[in-house]
Amino acid sequence: MTDLASRQAALVRALTSGAPVPPGFDARLVGVARQALLRKRAGEVARAWPMLAASYGEDWRSEFAAWAAARPTNGSLRDGWDLARSAAPRSGAAAAELAAREATWRYDGQGAPVPRGRLSAWARRRGFWKS
Repeated sequence: MTDLASRQAALVRALTSGAPVPPGFDARLVGVARQALLRKRAGEVARAWPMLAASYGEDWRSEFAAWAAARPTNGSLRDGWDLARSAAPRSGAAAAELAAREATWRYDGQGAPVPRGRLSAWARRRGFWKS
């Protein structure tokens, strides 16, 4: 069973983080599936970060795929945040979208974003999430 589990894990890494295609799998088909997953991921990030995606125009999917190819997903909110922080804002609207997120959420690039403000301070004091 561990052999099957390790092969499955290797396939998931190849599909989601740019790892080599494991032996016994058709590299072309894995590549096709990988591109489909990157397109889906780009669409999810575009829904969470509409101004960021719009700032890339028609190049959004290809630019996002190039950026995300070797990065495992952390969810659409974090993926968009990481991309927005790693590249200079391409438009004023994208910069404003990032600034609004930075003002209302705390995100250290490692863990999940945490809301800022009085409610989040109350929740942290009561152990709902860590600072």
